[in-house]
Amino acid sequence: MPTVMSFADLAARIRPLPPSCGPVRMVAVDGPGGSGKTTFAGRLSRALGRAQVVHSDDFPVPWDEEPGAWFARVESQVLAPLRRGEPGRFQRYDWPENNYAEWIDVPPAPVLILEGVSTARPGCPAAFRVWVETPRDRRLARGLERDGAGYAPQWHAWMAEEDHWFAGNPTRERSDLLVNGDPAAAHDPETEFVTL
Repeated sequence: MPTVMSFADLAARIRPLPPSCGPVRMVAVDGPGGSGKTTFAGRLSRALGRAQVVHSDDFPVPWDEEPGAWFARVESQVLAPLRRGEPGRFQRYDWPENNYAEWIDVPPAPVLILEGVSTARPGCPAAFRVWVETPRDRRLARGLERDGAGYAPQWHAWMAEEDHWFAGNPTRERSDLLVNGDPAAAHDPETEFVTL
């Protein structure tokens, strides 16, 4: 049954967890494109005292590749150093410019949020896994609102790739928390979310 929960309560649940990636408690926020992962991760970050968020959109993910293609770079540049207790570092991809931009440092802080499609995959050193879900038509509308109607063919192809990815990687079933990314229940979206 859906429940309204506060980000503050979720943060209190995450802080005492044992570290999962070196000294870091990794929170993986997963779900299909357009489901509300980025918004959820940002609000959780604030509740955790501005915990750093690393987004899959910070890395190049070609439309015609499977959704997990970006993960090798985050594994080598962010997760592997953190496992050793060292800072990670990656070069952010600038989508409008179609090129790499500034370098981003990822220190071994108490909590790091990793947000994007396929983040909670098997082998990801997550202390806590969140699945964000929204109806397909709403996700497509959000994607086209962000990227433009001309990207409809890419979005349809991407959603088919996501379906294939999640069929072989049942992240939802392994998640610690299921979140409704487009809830009808009354709540304050800045401080609360609705579970599935």
